[in-house]
Amino acid sequence: MSNLAVTSMGQDSSMTNLGPRAGGPSRRRTFTPAEKLELLAGYEQAAADKNGGAYLRENGLYSSQMTEWRKLRDAGALEGKSAGSRIGKLSAEQLEIARLRRQLEVSEGQRKKTEEALEIMGKLSAFFENAINESQDEPKSTKK
Repeated sequence: MSNLAVTSMGQDSSMTNLGPRAGGPSRRRTFTPAEKLELLAGYEQAAADKNGGAYLRENGLYSSQMTEWRKLRDAGALEGKSAGSRIGKLSAEQLEIARLRRQLEVSEGQRKKTEEALEIMGKLSAFFENAINESQDEPKSTKK
C-alpha cells in the first residue's frame, strides 16, 4: 500500500500539504479535575442509556480515559482539586480504597437484586398458597 499525501494547489500555484498535521503538531488536550468529573458523569449517564460509545465519539474521548478517571474519582483524587493542579499517580492506599469502594458498589447492587428477588418469591409463595387453599375449599368434581 502506498502512503500518498493529499496536496492541493494554493492561489499562488504552490503546492500545500493538507495532511493531518498540516499546521504542525497540536497540543495535547488537558482537562481540569472538574471537567473530568463532569465528563465522567455524562459518560456514565450515556452508558446507562446504552449510548456510551456515541458520547465518547462526540467528545473525542477514549474509554481508557473513562477507566482512569473513574479510578481517580473512586480514590478521591479528583475531589477538591483546583484547576491546573497536578493529580499524579495514586498511592497503593488510594488504589486499595478505590478497589474497595467499587467492590462495595457491586455488593450493594447484588444485595438490592437479592432483596427484590426474595420479595417476588414471597409474593409468589403467598399467591400459590392462596390458590391451593381456594382449590381445597371447592368441591371436587367427579367424572363419570
